[in-house]
Amino acid sequence: MGRYSKEDIIRMVREDDVEFIRMQFTDIFGQMKNVAITASQIEKAVNNEIMIDGSSIEGFVRIQESDQYLRPDLDTFTVLPWRPQHGKVARLICDVYNPDGTPFIGDPRGALRRMLKKASDMGYSFNVGPECEFFLFQTDETGKPTTATNDEAGYFDLGPLDHGESTRREICMALENMGFEIEASHHEVAAGQHEIDFKYAEALTAADNIMTFKMAVKTLAQKNGLHATFMPKPIFGVNGSGMHTNMSLFKDGKNIFFDEKGDKKLSDDARHFIAGLLEHVSGMTAVLNPLVNSYKRLVPGYEAPCYTAWSASNRSALIRIPAARGQSTRVELRCPDPACNPYLALTVCLAAGLDGIERRLTPPAEITENIFAMSPEERTARGIHSLPGSLHSAVVAMTKDKLVCDSLGAHIVDQYVAGKLKEWEAYRTQVSSWEIERYLITY
Repeated sequence: MGRYSKEDIIRMVREDDVEFIRMQFTDIFGQMKNVAITASQIEKAVNNEIMIDGSSIEGFVRIQESDQYLRPDLDTFTVLPWRPQHGKVARLICDVYNPDGTPFIGDPRGALRRMLKKASDMGYSFNVGPECEFFLFQTDETGKPTTATNDEAGYFDLGPLDHGESTRREICMALENMGFEIEASHHEVAAGQHEIDFKYAEALTAADNIMTFKMAVKTLAQKNGLHATFMPKPIFGVNGSGMHTNMSLFKDGKNIFFDEKGDKKLSDDARHFIAGLLEHVSGMTAVLNPLVNSYKRLVPGYEAPCYTAWSASNRSALIRIPAARGQSTRVELRCPDPACNPYLALTVCLAAGLDGIERRLTPPAEITENIFAMSPEERTARGIHSLPGSLHSAVVAMTKDKLVCDSLGAHIVDQYVAGKLKEWEAYRTQVSSWEIERYLITY
């Protein structure tokens, strides 16, 4: 039973002086889209009568089959707190449907729904807590973003060193007005880098929250004359931005990853889930780390994990098990970055973990040493492999992983692969400023 009925939405729009409603959805590359309607159209909206041209959305449908409909998830209704309080603006997150009333197979939110249905059929609910990092940069006199931060703060520093503190606080307050439970916010390692953590939620809500979070951060930064970016590696020589993803499975209200009598108090299912992630992580990487730029973060020396290993505490490992136990027992996957499409990312993570449980896979031995300090020979001897080193390598690995492809569906995979190969080709043939500086005079 949802929180809101159609009648609730219509009443809230009328009583709260809402003039515009943004009907939001997400394309396969993780870009939020929307159709804005006036309050007079709210009855059509809640009755699934708002139409879009799917052929205009990258990765959706061809021009000869363009009509698609938005079905709002009524429980996602919220007023956007940064918009005017007279003539308010609200939003509804939508699923995309075909004219015949069937779910559109290329809708990323639909892909996650399908995987959650599989988990539910196995008796599980899937909870996710993301840790989203981002940079705040200054803008120039024309309003264009720079990579200057005017910020000399470091990890956990505060004002006056942390010049983004007031904007970060404003973001937290706006998100709480939208129903988020903010658990922590702090300055990250690099100058201008920030993190805001919000409470875990069921996976579909968590993915919605990530999209809402990114919209709020960018909007409020712009309002304050700053530019917020979730680009994974915007500055050479400093840490990039990640989106560590904490995951747990519950059954009958209990966290199935916890076992009081298990080694490190982890259950067999937790170990199977870890093994499934490690089995498929190379095939998942193109989804978890979707940009050419993502692979400039996944290099040794900047805290981002790039080696396939797990540990209960070692932060150089790809998968870490935070110290909390009981209902808070969770698996933290540390490679995703905030540029990913969260619906697709959580789909492949859940698919891989469930595969580990279904096949009762066994993870390799825990790695407690600093993996970055190991020689290549030592890593090989310990069964530690590198993640794909480029977007192209990641896309190739994705196409070879049947489970990853099946979990997303042929439509999404075909469109995603084509788009990412096009992106790679554009990058591969570009002449960078580094090349000009390095070679123009010397050769």
